[in-house]
Amino acid sequence: MLASICAVLFSSCASKHEEKEEETNYTATSPITVDTSFIKEYVSQIRSVRNIELRAQEKGFLERIYVDEGQTVKAGQLLFKIMPKMYEAEVLKAEAEVNAAEIEVANTKLLADKNVVAQNELAMAKAKLAQAKASSSLAKLHLSFTEIRAPFSGTIDRLPKKLGSLIDEGELLTTLSDNSEMFAYFNVSEPEYLNFQQSKSSHNQSVDLLLANGETLNGKGKVETIEGEFDPETGNIAFRAKFPNPKQLLRNGETGKVQMVIPLKNALIIPQKATYELQDKNYVFVIEKNGTVKSREIKIGGELPDIYVVVSGLQKGDKIVLDGVQKVKDDEKIKFTFLEPKQVLSQLQLKAE
Repeated sequence: MLASICAVLFSSCASKHEEKEEETNYTATSPITVDTSFIKEYVSQIRSVRNIELRAQEKGFLERIYVDEGQTVKAGQLLFKIMPKMYEAEVLKAEAEVNAAEIEVANTKLLADKNVVAQNELAMAKAKLAQAKASSSLAKLHLSFTEIRAPFSGTIDRLPKKLGSLIDEGELLTTLSDNSEMFAYFNVSEPEYLNFQQSKSSHNQSVDLLLANGETLNGKGKVETIEGEFDPETGNIAFRAKFPNPKQLLRNGETGKVQMVIPLKNALIIPQKATYELQDKNYVFVIEKNGTVKSREIKIGGELPDIYVVVSGLQKGDKIVLDGVQKVKDDEKIKFTFLEPKQVLSQLQLKAE
C-alpha cells in the first residue's frame, strides 16, 4: 500500500517537474546590425502651391458677385464688381481734360509757328497735355480696380461679404487657391536630416501621403526643398514635398502624414515579437549569464515589417527572450534555446539593403 502511494506521489512530482520544465523552455536570440531602411511617418500640413487673399483696391458698394464659394475659376475671370459710377465719371472728366489740352497744344503751335507766342508757351501747353494724359491713365486705373479678376486659375474660398455691402479699400473679398499641385510641410530631426543628405537619391526623395481617412494618396510626391535653419527649440528642420492633385482631392489646410524612406547604416534591429508594451513604453526580457531574465526598457527609432529598430537599451551581444514574452516573469530563471539572429531574420519580412 505504501509503495503504491509513493509511486503515485513520484509520478505526480515527475509530471509537475516536466510541466515546469516545459514552461521554461523558451527561445532566445540577439540584436543584429544591418544596413537597411524603413518608412517613417511625419505629421504634415498641406498647402496649395498658390494661395492668396483677394482684397478690394477701391472703396465702394459691392455691386456684383460673379462666383460662388468652392467654385473653380480661370485666370482672368471676373469675380467681383464694386460700384464704378464715380470712377467712370472721373474717367470721363480726365478724357475731357485730355481733349482740351490737345486743342490748346494745336492752337498754341499755330501761334508759335507764326511767332505770335513764344516757344515756351507751346512747351507749357504740351506739359499740360502730358499731365492730363497722366490723370486720365490714373482714372482708368482706378476704374479697373472696381473689377476684381482671378490672377490665376484656382478655387474660390468663402465669401465673407454679400451683395450690396460697403467695401473699404483693402478689405478681404475671398481667398483663391491653386490646387493643381500641393505642398506638404513636415519636420525632420537632425539625425534623420543627416542620413537623408548623406544618402540623397531619387529613392529617398520620393514620398507618399497618408490621408486623414487612412488611405494613401494616389500619386507619389517628391521632397523638393529643405529650410535653411533648424528650429533651436525642437531641433527639427522643415522639409517640403510636392504632390500631384489632378482630381482636386487635396485642399489647402488639410493634414496628413508624409511617409518617407529613412536609410539606416548599422541599424540595431530585433524582432517585434521579442518586445512588449507597458504604459506606452517598450520592453524586452534580457537573459543574464546565470539564465535569469530582467525586464529592460528600450527606445524604438523605427519600424519595419516584423522588426523594430532600437536606438537605446540594447547592445549587439545581449540575449533576449524571443518566444514566450507574455509568459516569462521578471527575475525568473529560465531554460532557453538560442537561435542565431540571421536565422531568425530569415523567417521575417525584413528587406535589408
